[in-house]
Amino acid sequence: MTRALHEYAAVLFEFDGTLADSYAAIAASVNHVRAQRGLPPLSVAEVSRHVGKAADYLLTHTVPGGNLAEDLACYKAHHPSVMASLTVLLPGAADLLAALKRAHKKVGLCSNKPRVFSEGLLAHLGVAPHFDLVLGPEDVPRPKPAPDMLLCALERLGLQRDAVLYVGDMSVDIQTARGAGVRVWIVPTGSEGRESLLASKPDRLLVDLQEMSAELGRI
Repeated sequence: MTRALHEYAAVLFEFDGTLADSYAAIAASVNHVRAQRGLPPLSVAEVSRHVGKAADYLLTHTVPGGNLAEDLACYKAHHPSVMASLTVLLPGAADLLAALKRAHKKVGLCSNKPRVFSEGLLAHLGVAPHFDLVLGPEDVPRPKPAPDMLLCALERLGLQRDAVLYVGDMSVDIQTARGAGVRVWIVPTGSEGRESLLASKPDRLLVDLQEMSAELGRI
């Protein structure tokens, strides 16, 4: 049986595709790396389907034949020049984060995006004050879909698994939550379709983030 939102003490979020549309920014940096390798640009749609499994995976699948260490360095050097201007919050994200804090919920971010980029974007988008915790792949031994990031969040927040909800937009987020033993709700606002997400069996498939805000408003 699906638990209601008010029953959780904390809500942890994925970033790309869940709270924000950052695919144009990611594609711009991928194409910058590709240009250094003499490769033509990819469309945002071609890049977005590789987002969510950490930068190593992204670049391995979008810059074939490159030197991964060099390509990562190139990507990370370029990304600050485009991430703020090409990233926007998804509809309802700011209202939901504010409503969760008003409801005295802990709020965290657990994303495969490097933490320095996540922190910069949360500040730029004006929602950083709502977060009690921001984690990235550099904070744990293994990135998602390993459960390490969620387990680290549980430890830092001092909460048990059943007190925490994870919200993401991809099957990899469902896999991550299952490994950590926490419940997971999914919004189909990333690069993965509803049928694929349903097949991965989240605890709940939402329409969008506004559905969560509406539920908080009924408490």
